[in-house]
Amino acid sequence: MAGVAVEMSRERFEELVGDALDEVPAELLALMNNVVILVEDDPPPEDPDLLGLYEGHALTDRGWDYAGVLPDRIFLYRHPILRICDTDDDVVDEVAVTVVHEIAHHFGIDDVRLHELGWG
Repeated sequence: MAGVAVEMSRERFEELVGDALDEVPAELLALMNNVVILVEDDPPPEDPDLLGLYEGHALTDRGWDYAGVLPDRIFLYRHPILRICDTDDDVVDEVAVTVVHEIAHHFGIDDVRLHELGWG
């Protein structure tokens, strides 16, 4: 596994995640339901370059019987994000893009549509 390109504390990284969430329109955040956002240092070993992951039931897949389930989880993986960034500003941008990307999955938007919208 390659080293980290940008050195940044976990606390600072988590602040950037909070800042990225602050940029999401309040109307959109209000529609998010039963979801938590977590920062992990490393992704699963089978996908070491993964920047983020959405685990759960997208809002578009929830039916009348959706109840009593654990919250959906959005993971942001600190080390892979830091590895692909050259500056702190790059980290700010990449965290924001990754947060939006994973929130979009919560709303049922797939990778193909995200790429079409420029949120690769």
